Amino acid sequence: MRVQIFSDIHSDLAALERNVQVDADLYIAAGDLVNWSKGLDRVGEALRPLGEKLWVLPGNHETADQIASFCEVFGFQDFHCKTFEAGGRHFAGLGYSSPTPFNTPGEYSEEELAARLAGFADLAPLVLVCHAPPLSSPLDEAAPGKHFGSRAVKEFLEARPPEFFFCGHIHEAAGRRAQFGTTEAMNVGKKGFLLQL
Repeated sequence: MRVQIFSDIHSDLAALERNVQVDADLYIAAGDLVNWSKGLDRVGEALRPLGEKLWVLPGNHETADQIASFCEVFGFQDFHCKTFEAGGRHFAGLGYSSPTPFNTPGEYSEEELAARLAGFADLAPLVLVCHAPPLSSPLDEAAPGKHFGSRAVKEFLEARPPEFFFCGHIHEAAGRRAQFGTTEAMNVGKKGFLLQL
């Protein structure tokens, strides 16, 4: 089974097209398809060939309601705070980021993130996809010593390690991998990553 996971497209249609062209059984967009909620229709048209094989999270640049409507209009799957089973594994998705200095549309407090992640605690084996990376890790390092990830995500990975974890949000860390105990983790960025199970 092949799953193409990508994040932080920010209306870059060429990057989006490269992800669409990857031969996969499922596709997961881990948030921030656009900037400040603008241009979702253009992105939807580019993604339309994927249909119900595409699962979508809101990043911090979209709201959950906007992504739910977007999925309904274009025939995609809303993945925010939801789970599904495929390839003998559970997949769970959580959009939004922890608070930013920019007051973007899709932000949760750490407490809100923790409460939503708790719903995934008993799923195993688990592939967890969040927009937000874990705090103080290679996946959230925007510059040397500067980390902007989520404490709640980090604590979940430590307490209930999934088999795989994927995120985005911090562009400078795109493509980086990390190991959290038994969990293989990656900030997929707009280039994306093909998970082969």
